[in-house]
Amino acid sequence: MARAEHTLKVDALVLRHTDWGEADRLLGLYTLQAGKIRAVAKGARRLRSRKAGHLEPFTRVSLLLARGRDLWIVTQADTIHAYLKLREDLTTTTQAAYMVELVDRFTYDEEPNPTLFRLFCESLQRLDASQDSFLVLRYFEVRLLDHLGFRPQLFQCVRCRRDIQPVDQYFSAAEGGVVCPACGRNQTDLKPVSMQALKYLRHYQRSSYPDAQKALIPSAIQTEMETILSYYLTFLLERALNSPQFLREVKA
Repeated sequence: MARAEHTLKVDALVLRHTDWGEADRLLGLYTLQAGKIRAVAKGARRLRSRKAGHLEPFTRVSLLLARGRDLWIVTQADTIHAYLKLREDLTTTTQAAYMVELVDRFTYDEEPNPTLFRLFCESLQRLDASQDSFLVLRYFEVRLLDHLGFRPQLFQCVRCRRDIQPVDQYFSAAEGGVVCPACGRNQTDLKPVSMQALKYLRHYQRSSYPDAQKALIPSAIQTEMETILSYYLTFLLERALNSPQFLREVKA
């Protein structure tokens, strides 16, 4: 994004908002045109503000921004999609917050990624439509890794480069993929991964969303897939995510 621009029209997803000054709101946004940015909505906390209703977290909005001294300033806001069901249930809200946290942690300011933006919008739409949350979240994780250059190697051993055989394997977060039994035996820094879990992870990695929907995955394998992806994401971020733990507490 050119720093010389004084106005900017963006298609944005509201990641969060916080109070700013006496009546303003500071917004964290992920935009199609400019990537992740921050902007101030002047007077958004006032009761008569016309902008406030358009700037709730998880809302997709069309914004007209003007460059201020340090931050963009919202001069016009229109809702594209409110995703209202995401706020009706604590579990669904936390699942949406998890996707927000992943996008926020993995992206840098003002680095556009249109493919990731579209995935983000589609995933919130699916969650809002009450589709299977396991599929929505795992497919989002797998595709996010693809779009950000962290696609795990699931078809060959990352050490010996031989094709994976139909037996249980290991997964190395540090090496970014599967380690075969011969290379991974007796090593404590690897996670075991069953051939069934690996099969479905591969399926998500190379399939369209409609094709991914066709897979009927046993609950034990779902848990294993979630564990492997969480292990890899946490390693890449070098810190634990907040939302998954809260989601477990909500479900409990």
